[in-house]
Amino acid sequence: MKIRIYYEDTDAGGIVYHTNYIKYCERARSELFFKRNLTPTDGEKSGFVVKNINANFLGMAFLGDMVEVNTEVLKKKHSSIVLKQSVLKDSNVIFSMEIVLVFMREGRPARIPDSMNDILAY
Repeated sequence: MKIRIYYEDTDAGGIVYHTNYIKYCERARSELFFKRNLTPTDGEKSGFVVKNINANFLGMAFLGDMVEVNTEVLKKKHSSIVLKQSVLKDSNVIFSMEIVLVFMREGRPARIPDSMNDILAY
C-alpha cells in the first residue's frame, strides 16, 4: 500500500512523527480486507487486537514523500497471527515491526474465521 506523507503526519521539522508508522501499518492491514469488500472484524464483538509490537525505526520520511507498506505473514496459529510489516521509502526500509495479533470474540481469544484466514494466507 502506498501512502503520501502530508503535513498532518509530520512534526515541526517536517519529519514523520514516529507513531504514524504504526498507523500506516494498521491501515495496510485493514486494506487487505477492504480490497475484498470485507472488514477486519467479524461482527460487533469480535476482531483482532494487538498483543505485542516490536518496532524498529531505521530511517526517516519527510513531508511530500511517498512510502510503501509491505505485510508478510510469519506465523499463524488458531487464534493468533504474527506479521512482519515494513515501511519503505525509495526501496529502502525505514521502519519495520513484528506484530502479534489475537482474534477475540466477546473478550476471549477465538479461532480466526476461515474467511479471514484466506485473506491472511502465507
